[in-house]
Amino acid sequence: MAIYAYTVRDGAGTIKQGTSDGESDAVVARRLQEQGFTIVKIEQARAVKTKSAGAGFGRVKLADLSIFCRQFSTMIDAGVSLVRCLSVLGQQTVNPKLRRIIAEIENDVQGGQTLSKSMAKYPNVFSNLFIGLIRAGEVGGALEESLQRLSSFLEKDMELKRKVKAAMTYPTIVMVMAVVIVLGLVTFVLPTFMGMFKDFKVEMPAMTSMLMAFSNFLTSKWYLMIGILVAAFISFKFFVKTRVGSRLFDRFKLKVPVFGNLNHKISLSRFARTLSTLLISGVPILQALETVAGTVSNEIISDAILEARARIREGDRIGDPLQKSGLFPPMVVQMISIGEESGSLDQMLTKVAEFYEQEVDAALESLTAAIEPIMIVGLGGAVGFIVVAMFMPMVGIISSLSSGSDE
Repeated sequence: MAIYAYTVRDGAGTIKQGTSDGESDAVVARRLQEQGFTIVKIEQARAVKTKSAGAGFGRVKLADLSIFCRQFSTMIDAGVSLVRCLSVLGQQTVNPKLRRIIAEIENDVQGGQTLSKSMAKYPNVFSNLFIGLIRAGEVGGALEESLQRLSSFLEKDMELKRKVKAAMTYPTIVMVMAVVIVLGLVTFVLPTFMGMFKDFKVEMPAMTSMLMAFSNFLTSKWYLMIGILVAAFISFKFFVKTRVGSRLFDRFKLKVPVFGNLNHKISLSRFARTLSTLLISGVPILQALETVAGTVSNEIISDAILEARARIREGDRIGDPLQKSGLFPPMVVQMISIGEESGSLDQMLTKVAEFYEQEVDAALESLTAAIEPIMIVGLGGAVGFIVVAMFMPMVGIISSLSSGSDE
């Protein structure tokens, strides 16, 4: 989250300036437009400053937060005071960074601050979803239920990420081995054959010449290869951090063959699960949609959600703008529409989330089954190309030696 400085014009034409925090400039701009302002200028002013505990080394994993929420909920449900809960959790937490953060939150709560406001000082640890559910639990007097839902949500999120990582482990290993084998052949084996070819002054086929040029580049100018790779990686990182680059990359992730469909399903699953969790906890629909827009990790889908939020504010149903965006399948739109009409939107969204989680599982299984033979064939093709390129000149050498012995 960051703070944005804005310049706007109200209905009377008066110029006004101010600051507002948000996930992105688009979120802040849409919020101001909903208030009737015309945007003149908006830019990031500064990052939200956090306390020293939140800025330290290390990171807080989802597993740590899930255990924190589960234990916190149990103690609150047992009637333990909030400050005492935080004190016990600080002692039991294994993660040193989370332990320091809990200690500072405990001091803030003792000083009279609310739990949600204290946690909001650490946006790198506690997401908008986390803060929103805690705030809803405080307002509704059901903090233990909000913590239980948070723990369940985090566990579901961890399970989804674990499945994706597990599905990508084998292909990654095969790809790394393929690169190592090819580089080993080109760097160490091929130069030996190249020396022999030069001694016999044999004419090189196009395949061999191309492979020899690549081998010479790797052996004599390997530092350029490393420099090019590092520069490309850094340039890509800087590009995707820009607004244009981020949007282009997010759109690419949705359109890329095979993986685009998987990314789309993961985003839909997260959208449905997050919105359902917020609505069940009593968060108002407009606030819930703004929070969800910042958690789907895709700006294209986030814009569609914010557009739906703006339309709902004007009195429309949520399903219509989602359908017009073209990013939400008819089944999702119909389930949401039925949920709106029957007053069970949270339950319908839970079913949508479960459906797409199953779809992600099936997609990962089929992707893993398909990618293994493709990568093996690719590795075989690369090695075969090298072998053929090396042995084609040898055929010429053998032919010339045979013709010389016949004479």
